Amino acid sequence: MIRNLFIICLIMINLSANSELYDCTKVFEERKQELILELERIDEQEQALNALKEATEDLLKRKAAKLAEKETRLNLQETDLKAREDAVSKKLNKIEKLLKELKELKMNKISQTYSKMKAQSAADVLSKLKPNEAAGILTTLKPKTMAKILGKMDALKAAEMTQLMSEVKE
Repeated sequence: MIRNLFIICLIMINLSANSELYDCTKVFEERKQELILELERIDEQEQALNALKEATEDLLKRKAAKLAEKETRLNLQETDLKAREDAVSKKLNKIEKLLKELKELKMNKISQTYSKMKAQSAADVLSKLKPNEAAGILTTLKPKTMAKILGKMDALKAAEMTQLMSEVKE
């Protein structure tokens, strides 16, 4: 009888342990399902994040390519502009040189013309010109011719011309 009681007690303990075990297993299964759902949600978010990351990287690569293309184009334009600027500068220097030569030729002709004139006629004409222009013409003449012309001018006008010629030379 004690033995039967003991067996019954063991069976009861076993039954109550099985029901507790069953309850624990059930809780673990429910929690496992919750965790699986949470992992699936995290996985979906990770996939969405990766897709967004790839799209962003692709967009950045395209923008970088466009920027590099524009930079190359601008560098070519800059090189072209520098070449054009150099060409214009060379032409400008050439034109300035030609203008200077032309002015010298013009002044030589004017100088020759005044050299061939009588001193009184040259003095009369130069007296009527602007003082700076007259002084410029006088500086191109030979000293002997200049002296004759200045000698025929009014003393004040000759002094003014002499002063202007000294300023031009300086």
